[in-house]
Amino acid sequence: MPVGLLIYEDNTLLRESLCNLTKQNDTCTVLGAYENVLKIEEQLAHHNPDVLLMDIDMPSMTGIEAVKLVRGFNSNIPIIMLTVFDDTMHVLDALKAGATGYLLKKHISTKLFTAIDEALNGGAPMSPAIARMVIQSMQQPAHNYQLTERETEILSSLSKGNSYKLIASDFDISIDTVRTHIKRIYDKLQVHSQIEAVSKAINEKLV
Repeated sequence: MPVGLLIYEDNTLLRESLCNLTKQNDTCTVLGAYENVLKIEEQLAHHNPDVLLMDIDMPSMTGIEAVKLVRGFNSNIPIIMLTVFDDTMHVLDALKAGATGYLLKKHISTKLFTAIDEALNGGAPMSPAIARMVIQSMQQPAHNYQLTERETEILSSLSKGNSYKLIASDFDISIDTVRTHIKRIYDKLQVHSQIEAVSKAINEKLV
């Protein structure tokens, strides 16, 4: 039996091109092609596909958010991201969300069916440039945020659950100075809350 695909792509022309490309290959069949992922849960239940092809940049809900949603009730179905984005943030966010593979749209015509086959057989298909980017990201040292010694000390104190007042007392500085240090820490770590900062510090062994 051919592999059943569900396609999520908001670009009408590309969505139709994907369907037409699949018609030329008797190993796959398109069960449904949608411009957004707002009904993805019921669509998966209705079609019972073998593989999802997912755009990242869609209105209302992004492909990355959709992957997280799907992984909440289905941890096994292969999800291949199809996208023009080849920057580290989008790649890693998609993979961390639970995407199986990541294929640049410019490679779809030559690599799509190989990627589908690889995903179904337990692999993690990626365009060469994407694979190289993931490897480089993994090889980067964790301590590349350029935190000062004082910022590291304050981050360590934060991770122990200490309040701003206690941190100010421990380091003999004002609470406003503590806030300034913490704002700089957030900026350098690219986070927006104490929970995010502490989580990142612990996961990346910054403290």
